[in-house]
Amino acid sequence: MSVPAVGHSSAGEKPIRTAVVGLGWAARSIWLPRLARHPAFTVTAAVDPDENSRAAVAEVEGAEGLPVLAAVHDIDPATVDLAVVAVPNHLHCTVARELLAKGIPVFLEKPVCLTSEEAEQLADAERSGGAVLLAGSAARYRADVRALYQIGARLGRIRHVELAWVRSRGVPDRGGWFTQRALSGGGALVDLGWHLIDTAVPLLGTAEFRHAVGTLSSDFITEHSSGAAWRGDDDGGETLAGGTDVEDTARGFLITEDGRSVVLHASWASHEALDTTRITIDGSGGSATLCCTFGFSPNRLERSTLTRTVDGRTLPVAVHTEPVGAEYDRQLDSLPALLADPAERGRAIAEARRAIGAIERVYTSARAARKPRQREYS
Repeated sequence: MSVPAVGHSSAGEKPIRTAVVGLGWAARSIWLPRLARHPAFTVTAAVDPDENSRAAVAEVEGAEGLPVLAAVHDIDPATVDLAVVAVPNHLHCTVARELLAKGIPVFLEKPVCLTSEEAEQLADAERSGGAVLLAGSAARYRADVRALYQIGARLGRIRHVELAWVRSRGVPDRGGWFTQRALSGGGALVDLGWHLIDTAVPLLGTAEFRHAVGTLSSDFITEHSSGAAWRGDDDGGETLAGGTDVEDTARGFLITEDGRSVVLHASWASHEALDTTRITIDGSGGSATLCCTFGFSPNRLERSTLTRTVDGRTLPVAVHTEPVGAEYDRQLDSLPALLADPAERGRAIAEARRAIGAIERVYTSARAARKPRQREYS
């Protein structure tokens, strides 16, 4: 089992010149402030076609006076060592391909792609441009998830994994691009489910998902109270100008090519009181369960709990408490080494192929189940 490594740039090394592409909530709340504070990086440009988004950068901690550009093609490859891409989902592939083709390494927020075809397009761009594509995997860098990985390594052969991220209320950008399939690629399954599938990679290895069944529902998405209030982008009203055609809840059952099973449950909204993430591992030598809250929602469990069960005895395992969002700082710590490692070439693409392949299979199964069956006659 591979646990993500964490490291820092060596003393005396020049900071990585970084452009942030896409200046929405994720860039302004997560990436720009952290990059500005991190000694291994220096932000040299910010890019967004929207004039208001460019103007808002001046209000971000550490971004005062930062040069802002209107288009990706305005980035000079000679002045940038890395591009952090946090654009809306439907632009991930297009923007990353253009940057990779220019020879600029890319750190791409999830979902890396929206279709298997896009995964191959990114693979071609990485090969042709000679620059590496790295992918957002923040959940793997959480202290509690890393503790779960350590226990998982002592559970023998892993047979089954259950992955759930269920919010009480937390539909992002309700009525905006997040809730329109043409722009987002899907609902909670693409948004939260990608994180969950990504978290399982160190547990399941490189085995492909060969079979999947799933269901989708959208019981909460149009409720005026369903929005992710902490993002500050919900309209708070009953009318959704952009409409919605994605799910707020997805459930799936997947089987890998080596015979292991995965239960997946991703919900933007539910009947629960708190936003809860639960990961359970069943192995030949025992089981382990982590309960916590992924992401930035303030409606969260008070603390993470981790237990291990062997021979009928369930014992608690100590989990380090850390500030919300510390996993993003830890992933930034790892980026300089990943950028310098030739073995990283192609890794993000391979993992994206597995993730989007699983997501596509769940969607195909769920949508097929909704189609009315023709009456059979003997």
